[in-house]
Amino acid sequence: MQCAIQAVAFAYPEENPDLVLANWPLLEVERLLPHALMCATWIEQASFTTPVAGLLLNNAAYYLENHARYREAEPLYQHALAISEQQLGDDHPVTASCLNNLAGLYESLGRYEEAEPLYQRSLAIREQQEGNEHPSTASCLNNLAHLYCAQGRYREAELLYKHALAIYEQQLGDNHFETVGILNNLALLYHMRGHYEEVEPLYQRALAVCEQYEHPHTAMLLNNLGGIYESLGRYGEAEPLYQRALKIYEQQLGNEHPDTARILNNLAGLYSTRKRYREAEPLYQRVLMIFKQQLGDDHPQTATSLNNLAELYNAQGRYREAEPLYQRALMITEQQLGEEHPDMAGSLNNLATLYQSQERYREAEKLYKRALAVCERHLGNEHPNTAKSLSNLAGLYGSGGRWRKAASLYARALSIFEAALGARHPTTITVRTSYTLLLRAMKHSPMQRIWEKVLSVWR
Repeated sequence: MQCAIQAVAFAYPEENPDLVLANWPLLEVERLLPHALMCATWIEQASFTTPVAGLLLNNAAYYLENHARYREAEPLYQHALAISEQQLGDDHPVTASCLNNLAGLYESLGRYEEAEPLYQRSLAIREQQEGNEHPSTASCLNNLAHLYCAQGRYREAELLYKHALAIYEQQLGDNHFETVGILNNLALLYHMRGHYEEVEPLYQRALAVCEQYEHPHTAMLLNNLGGIYESLGRYGEAEPLYQRALKIYEQQLGNEHPDTARILNNLAGLYSTRKRYREAEPLYQRVLMIFKQQLGDDHPQTATSLNNLAELYNAQGRYREAEPLYQRALMITEQQLGEEHPDMAGSLNNLATLYQSQERYREAEKLYKRALAVCERHLGNEHPNTAKSLSNLAGLYGSGGRWRKAASLYARALSIFEAALGARHPTTITVRTSYTLLLRAMKHSPMQRIWEKVLSVWR
């Protein structure tokens, strides 16, 4: 039995398993997985606690997580952590890796409060065992920063990213792929916050390194730089970058790889933004087919793809085609991530927007309110996604003549966006404009003047 466990454990890639397992062909790992799960059962039943047993549990859990089988992955990660703590100690680097992996799973599930102490403990072990300036410490800083971004804690995330970048530059050099990765992450943070003037130089610096050394991150950086140009309305510059990134991935990874699909999705999004719907639709359909084939019909990425295709149909007024796609995406998200996951708010908002377009206001209001409740509970009252839900609900109330409610929600959303993203962020400007137009309409409305007279009598 122990020989079988060892054989299966070492059948997984030993060198950089995070990278290799994520890109292994689906059928190759599916072939190995039943044996790994059987070994996991033996490990539990026979109380095996060898490091090899922990390695097998961790690798099997990593595959399950990457294919959205989160409920199956969690106990395996937990068991791997328990073995490492028992056999190697609470402060061993392998224990730190186990903590990091379990934290990453919780982050994927939106269980941020559970993820944070695990990331922090992993960071403390690395600092204690390997030093404050070790690349492994920088990796932990990067992971914790990523969590803070998801929570909308952008200032804390920025400090950690900058600290990690300084370590990588000092220990590994400006041209190392880890340094390039942090430059990319810091640029993504600035993109989220609308600090576009700071984003482009970071991408250009990282891209120059990648192109010089023919680095595999080249396509990713071209894609992300294209995203910046798209956000700035520089569509003519964005499109060739997306196309170039797509060509690289098709050559390096193949036409059916999920990373290829993600570039196709972004190119389709650009075409949709420019109302080039006929070009966008076949790309979105191809993306959906790839995700279904490579990740499965019920993977969250498949849900995202369904949602994007539905948005395209919604923009064209093809409501009957859009609705079942939105509903399917919502069902997948709820089943795979749970009804309280932050991504649920996005799916609920999208379906509500469709109902609003169809003047199905009661159905839309119910979904908008549910989305807002999810954001407030799990992201907090000051998160940009909470502000987005407030703004969506305000728009519904405004279109329905419930102006006072709308004004109150717009004011709250605007305050959050200004604090989190800044006064010059495009989203902040859009909400401020909507709020201003609403106030102007209220001021000049005959019904508003009548209402004010009534209030003055009451006073």
